[in-house]
Amino acid sequence: MAIPQHTIDQILDRTDIVDLIGQRVKLKKSGRTYSGCCPFHQEKSPSFHVYRDKQYYHCFGCQANGNAIRFLMDIDHRNFVDVMKDLASQTGIELPKDNFDAKKISYKREAPKPAPQIAPKTQDSSSTATSSEVVPSVAMGFDADPFEAFQNFQEFDTAPFEYEMPFEAPAQEGNFYDLLENVAQYYEKQLPQSQAAQKYFRHRGLSAETVKYWRLGYAPEDWQHLEKAFPQDIEGLKLLGLIRTSDTGRDFDLLRERVIFPIRDSKGRVVGFGGRALNDEIKPKYINSPDSEVFHKNQLLYGLYEGRKLKAQNWLMVEGYMDVIALQQAGISGAVATLGTASNADHLNMLFKQNNQLTIAFDGDAAGQKAARRTLEIALPLLTDGRELKFFVMPKEHDPDSLIRKEGLETFNRLWQQAPLLSDFIFALLSQQYEVTTPEGKSQVMGELNQLAELLPQKGSYKYLLRQFFKEKLGFNKKWQPQINHDASLSFNIRTKDEDFAIAMLMHHPFLYIHFEVLTAIIDPNELLGKVLSTLNRIFDDLPDDQELATYYILGACSPYHLELAEIMQRTNIQALTQAPEMADKLASEYSLSLQEKYLKQKLKSPISLSESRNLRQQLNELTKKIGLRLLHE
Repeated sequence: MAIPQHTIDQILDRTDIVDLIGQRVKLKKSGRTYSGCCPFHQEKSPSFHVYRDKQYYHCFGCQANGNAIRFLMDIDHRNFVDVMKDLASQTGIELPKDNFDAKKISYKREAPKPAPQIAPKTQDSSSTATSSEVVPSVAMGFDADPFEAFQNFQEFDTAPFEYEMPFEAPAQEGNFYDLLENVAQYYEKQLPQSQAAQKYFRHRGLSAETVKYWRLGYAPEDWQHLEKAFPQDIEGLKLLGLIRTSDTGRDFDLLRERVIFPIRDSKGRVVGFGGRALNDEIKPKYINSPDSEVFHKNQLLYGLYEGRKLKAQNWLMVEGYMDVIALQQAGISGAVATLGTASNADHLNMLFKQNNQLTIAFDGDAAGQKAARRTLEIALPLLTDGRELKFFVMPKEHDPDSLIRKEGLETFNRLWQQAPLLSDFIFALLSQQYEVTTPEGKSQVMGELNQLAELLPQKGSYKYLLRQFFKEKLGFNKKWQPQINHDASLSFNIRTKDEDFAIAMLMHHPFLYIHFEVLTAIIDPNELLGKVLSTLNRIFDDLPDDQELATYYILGACSPYHLELAEIMQRTNIQALTQAPEMADKLASEYSLSLQEKYLKQKLKSPISLSESRNLRQQLNELTKKIGLRLLHE
């Protein structure tokens, strides 16, 4: 069975590798990763790590690594096809039924007509036809990202897993990818022939280098220019939707008298085109290629390939092609846009795989607010702990393209940094709709919030933190202040340590324990934080949903240490530091990483054995890389 690469990619996108491996291996969350004992070799200390955002696993002991497909093949000793059938069934994606599905990326080419009164050439005529030139695939250079590098090596390529012989195309069959590449080159060559098209790009402020980088082109006004340029490939062009047939039976080209934006997939292959009318009176202003066997609009983002190629760190979803191009020209390489469709869960997951911090830009008008609300409802189920979403509402009369051209890069970046987090955006959105100074208005806001909060993942702390954030903003909760024995506190040497902040966070937000759980394996159990973590481990499943009740619950469970806890909570003023739920989650993750590093270094000073020393060094090296990646993304 030959399975198309886009189908394999779609199955992997819909497979949660943590859930899949978690059914076979006991995993514990450690910051952004999950760790456990490797199932491929015997070990006592966990060196097997799973990265949800990269959909990748790696063992630092035996070097086993790969994606969900590789894991199931190795753990069950099954072949590629059997594993793909299971994953396809679980994700609801249909696999090709037979080898002839490999024909989906090919089409029948017409035989070239011999020129009159010219003797036949011994050379294959197709070798000189512009429309039949085979353009080599984009060379995949080595990527230094350790979580993606494995995909670039042949041993992890999915091609070797296609055990049955793939369909062998006859000599007169064409390939859609080759045809689309040739059409892209044709449109590029037409651009210098059109003064109007060149003027349009100049008017939009694009340099010659930018036009070349994005391979921008021009589609002539001739209704049959593609038929004339590619006479042997008309069937393929029709299957791609670039040639249409009228009700009267006459063929015509879809894109005419428009500037052209080639659209590339994750491998850099041209899979479709966007066309923008030169005259604003022409409707629709933008036309995109229709979906085909190689072009799936709902699974692609314009600019994603280019952004990854430029090693973008910060990602911003905008509305149109020109926004993406203008931002890239100005130095912002992580801008992407949907292809004439509304954003969906697949689009957001693609970007969350690049970085757990994502921003979405919207126009400031009513239509933009409506789009923001719709995107909000799509995004909420995807907001697992550690993910952060910001809403960048454009100033009035501006889109990202015009804002950066008229106000400059510095202003754009400043406004981007000031964009509200999801929690602040939701509160602003709902408080505009209701009178939050009245009990009735507050009740309506909380009712709306509860409906939105139900869309959040059941696991994790964000749902709980968001509700608590709203209650405090609306003045629902009377601030609880611990009663402190001042005489006892006089003996304290006032010094705020990372442990103190961690303890204060756990008292005020007990659900943040999921970030600190990893410390239980390396912390001294006699330390106060060790005692608190041990207590939380026992009672975590019984914590009340309400924040104030949960705080009383954990304080009651930790009553033997109540004097120390009360002093720490007052001194750290953790309520002010963790008011926004995203900030509470972020701080908990940061303090957890810092404490992990501290305790691993302490244990390395007096290891029990050489084996433990080696394992501790591996953990510390991995932690250092994780901290470095986090700092790089901030």
